[in-house]
Amino acid sequence: MANRHLSRAVVLQTLFEWDFRSYSLHEARESLIRNAQESAPGISDISFMQEVLSGTIGHKDDLDLVMGKAAPEWPLERIALVDRNVLRLGLYELLFADRAVVPAKVAINEAIELAKSFGGDNSGRFVNGVLGAVYKELGEPGKNEIGKKKKDVPYEKMPLERLVGAVVYARHDGELYLALVHDVFGHWTLSKGKLALEEKPEDGVIRKIKEEIGLTITPKECLGENEYVASDPEAGKKRKHVVYFLAESPWDDIELAKKGGLDDARWFRMQDATELNFYDDMLPIVIKAVKQLASHSTK
Repeated sequence: MANRHLSRAVVLQTLFEWDFRSYSLHEARESLIRNAQESAPGISDISFMQEVLSGTIGHKDDLDLVMGKAAPEWPLERIALVDRNVLRLGLYELLFADRAVVPAKVAINEAIELAKSFGGDNSGRFVNGVLGAVYKELGEPGKNEIGKKKKDVPYEKMPLERLVGAVVYARHDGELYLALVHDVFGHWTLSKGKLALEEKPEDGVIRKIKEEIGLTITPKECLGENEYVASDPEAGKKRKHVVYFLAESPWDDIELAKKGGLDDARWFRMQDATELNFYDDMLPIVIKAVKQLASHSTK
């Protein structure tokens, strides 16, 4: 995987030169070999790099058209040179690559990481927004995929994974704020994670919130539970049972842990939070928390 990430970085470098210098495909392929030798000596993934480079350049008009529809407020010439070529590369893999080789989520995550590494401060978020919009239009391919060899397992016999999450709030300057995390598919959601074996939910949620967003919380009450089926490419379908808490935190800086799937975390004023783009199963939990907090504040 690390080798493929480096290969994509070399392709991006070459696309940048192709776009900036108006190279032909032949000149771009020569530049790719030179860049690979200079930036990744000894790399054995040349055929992959050539395929991605040729495919991206060959589908340029289609990719730019999709980009324009997904980000209509950003004409192509206004998009930074790095960002638009990250998008071209990411869109090519999302739309035209073999999904058995490059799953949709891998294409998106890789493009976001390239944008963060080589673009500006907001490049990762911009690329995430555009690719996330296209991903939704495609019907979120691969979201619930499992390996073809996995057999259907009755719901009650699926492995059960226990998780905890929290609506974290703090008081600041006379107002209530909620701490939320943002995933790579464009949704704001709640910080959550797995419980350790024999760990109590109250202890687990304190640990997980600290690990994921760096806040020290005090669980106040249980907001509810939900259970859903998730798919793992290796393990197949599993039941995930989540217990959600309403938890108080001191007003402090949020520090998002570097982990796959999340690209942002921040405080929102409570009255603004319910207008964000939540998953359907998250919104009722957030609304319940807001109602509880509003009720407490008026007493």
